[in-house]
Amino acid sequence: MRSLKVRFALLLGSIALVVVLAAAGVLAAIGAAERTIDRTLAAQGRLELLAELSGRMTQFGMAAVETIGNPDLAPEAMGIARSNVDRALTTVDEALSRSVAGSDDPLDRMQYALRSRPMAQLRAARVILDRQVSQIVRETDSEKRQNSIKGALNGFGAMTGQPLSFLIEAERRSMVLGSDAARELSRRLRIAAALAVLGALGLVVLLWRSITRPTLARIEAVRRAAGAIGGGKLDTRLSVATRDELGLLVANVNRMAARLSRREGRVAADRAALEDTVEARTADLRAANARLEAVDRSRRRFFADVSHELRTPLTVILGECDLAARAGPRITDHAPAFATIRKRAMRLKLRVEDLLRVARSESGEIELDRRALGLAPVLAEAVDNLASEAARRRVALTFEPGARDLEVLADREWMRQVVESLIDNALRHATGLTRVVVALSGGGAAPARITVTDDGPGFGDREQTLFERFRRGDRPAEMGFGIGLALARWLIEQHDGTIRLGAGEDGHGARVTLDLPPLDLIVEGDDAASRDDRRMRKDDAA
Repeated sequence: MRSLKVRFALLLGSIALVVVLAAAGVLAAIGAAERTIDRTLAAQGRLELLAELSGRMTQFGMAAVETIGNPDLAPEAMGIARSNVDRALTTVDEALSRSVAGSDDPLDRMQYALRSRPMAQLRAARVILDRQVSQIVRETDSEKRQNSIKGALNGFGAMTGQPLSFLIEAERRSMVLGSDAARELSRRLRIAAALAVLGALGLVVLLWRSITRPTLARIEAVRRAAGAIGGGKLDTRLSVATRDELGLLVANVNRMAARLSRREGRVAADRAALEDTVEARTADLRAANARLEAVDRSRRRFFADVSHELRTPLTVILGECDLAARAGPRITDHAPAFATIRKRAMRLKLRVEDLLRVARSESGEIELDRRALGLAPVLAEAVDNLASEAARRRVALTFEPGARDLEVLADREWMRQVVESLIDNALRHATGLTRVVVALSGGGAAPARITVTDDGPGFGDREQTLFERFRRGDRPAEMGFGIGLALARWLIEQHDGTIRLGAGEDGHGARVTLDLPPLDLIVEGDDAASRDDRRMRKDDAA
């Protein structure tokens, strides 16, 4: 057989044949069992009818006795008894007729013929006794009447006893034969079932060895070959033993493996060429990065040099202002001017120092001088430094110090610079700004919290990435000067704190929140040596 369809059709046909034969055997067994049970039940029914007939015969005899003793009741009593006996005889006759009505078995017909003669004898006995009773009733001598009825009853008993016994014994034998037939049928069915099971198992084994096992073996070979091809062994090939559906599948697998092998060769060549291209581009990128790093180093060096060069003249200006201020009454008229010059020069000096810190931060040279300090003076100084700029922009800049000053372990100049940068960002970037509030809160177990809140348009969705270095918002802004949010976040994290952007009061405006651990919690968390060191640094700061 060249086709798997034919093989599986044979397999299914064999299974269907086994199922049909099994169903036919079951149906035949059920039919035989039903016939045996019907015969047994019919014999039992006839036996019950014969028992009823025997009772009716006895009642008929008793009615005859009563009729002889009371002639006035003869017609009524004998009529009822006679009707009952005739009805019982008719019922038994009908039952016997039904037993052979649908049977072609000669044995059944012979049994019916044997039972017909006793039934005729019973009818004759009933008729004879009826006639005798009619004659005896007309007898006037009571003694003769009694002797006659005794003789009649004895004859009636002799005529009915043997036929009834024969019929009852025949039905009893029929029941016994039915039980024996049922047991024999059960034995045959068990033998047939065992033989059917053996035949089915033999057929299954034959089909397994001839169809199923070879097919499964070939499918397993295809599966192993597919796994090998999937694992990269593209030289795997299968032998095409037949030209059925599996043979066509094997041929397709072999062609697929050959195509994959050729494609892998082309992919390997393309990969080699791509690796060469990537290597060349990587070398170009390294060279470009080296040039960019050199430019960036030059920029940072220029930035630091400019900041350093600006510090020297500012120091001289501040020194001259201090000398002029100590000159006494000679410059009284110019004292306000010198004070303004000194204030502006000091602010410019702070900005130059900020520039220098930015340059050092970009070069990784930041060194934090963390000391115990109160936040309220630092925040007040930052607000005061930007008060004139806020007034120039007509923005109300206020400071809310809270209930008490909070101490933290931080670098004073960097903390001031962070707060000034946040205020400066609000002044320069918030369109339509009218108010900026710097507040200090917290204390106890809570962190020290610094908030810079404004009533501007707030932060947009894209501006949540402003913590990225070199990132600017989408809103137009003036070219400003400051350390930026990226450096601010880095510095706050270096102080073990957090910084986050959010909305102001009632969801309007913008708010920047700085949380710093209070000095008390830091001291409680340190060991004894660290606690003494913190106390000494706090005393130095005081």
